[in-house]
Amino acid sequence: MIPIAKPLLGDEEKGAVLAVLESGQLAQGPRVAEFEEAFARMCGASEAVAVSSGTAALIIALLAHGVGPGDEVITSPFSFIATANAILFAGARPVFVDVDPEDCNIDVGLIEEKITPRTRAIIPVHLYGQPCCMEEILRLAGCYNLAVIEDACQAHGASVNGRRAGSFGSGCFSFYATKNMTTGEGGMITTADGRIAEAARRLRDHGTTGRYQHEALGYNWRMTDIAAALGLAQLAKLEAFSERRRANAAYLSSRLRGVITPQEREGCRHVYHLYTVRVPDGRRDALLAHLRRQGVGANVYYPLPIHQQPLYRKLGFEDDLPVAQRLSREVLSLPVHPALSRQDLDRIVEAVNSFVE
Repeated sequence: MIPIAKPLLGDEEKGAVLAVLESGQLAQGPRVAEFEEAFARMCGASEAVAVSSGTAALIIALLAHGVGPGDEVITSPFSFIATANAILFAGARPVFVDVDPEDCNIDVGLIEEKITPRTRAIIPVHLYGQPCCMEEILRLAGCYNLAVIEDACQAHGASVNGRRAGSFGSGCFSFYATKNMTTGEGGMITTADGRIAEAARRLRDHGTTGRYQHEALGYNWRMTDIAAALGLAQLAKLEAFSERRRANAAYLSSRLRGVITPQEREGCRHVYHLYTVRVPDGRRDALLAHLRRQGVGANVYYPLPIHQQPLYRKLGFEDDLPVAQRLSREVLSLPVHPALSRQDLDRIVEAVNSFVE
């Protein structure tokens, strides 16, 4: 079976982890600080705060921006559920805006009509590794004095007109095992605002402002030096990983038939966390079953939009978001990770095209 994702861990990662183990400094320490500095440079942000997961990054970013009970946060319904759940954990309410059928990202033309006096922030999701139309989102945020918190959990190294994801607002990244780079589990918040960074550092560590001094209710959401050591080794390889993903995506797009292949929006650098095609006319599930029989580990991200999840139905969400709902019936992700060989890519192409034919 060709897996949908495969972490690439080599001698560099093993050596980095062993060095931490031998140092005796396992908890948040010098490797975490080094990883934060390196990741901030990669994103073009002045500050970065390492945390224990991408979900923790989203929650902390919201709280650091002062989002709380009674507030509304605009976001996409077509994402992993953690995006909206973070808003609930902050005590606020998600307001879902339908997505653009071309790139599956939030439709910026529909955002303004959802802004109310209670709106405090916008969370655009750079889905599958393709960044959103950030210039227009920043313009709207400026007009209405809203915070921008980028869900860049799938977009390490992606960019818009040369500007990296995570540098437009407060960026939130995940380093889960299947992401474009991994620390096993972990997350990062990037920002140009020193006050947001300082608030995030307090929140990740029990609200600490000094040794045994706690001025706020915080969490134990620190990153270990073991995870940071992995992250440093992976970050050094991220550019090569991204270029391989992009090359694999181009190879597939030039050869697949009978499906709608993903398009890179002008000015954007798509890093293809997932290579997601669309299969119209109700044939998606049949193609998925066919691919799995052929040994291709395809999957659906995501089969049910967040607003239609049972939890959100119980909470009273009754949105009708037709594009997100249609895409959830059409999208299918194929392997694109950098461990794929040319033979693997040809097997994927043959499996898809044989179904179409």
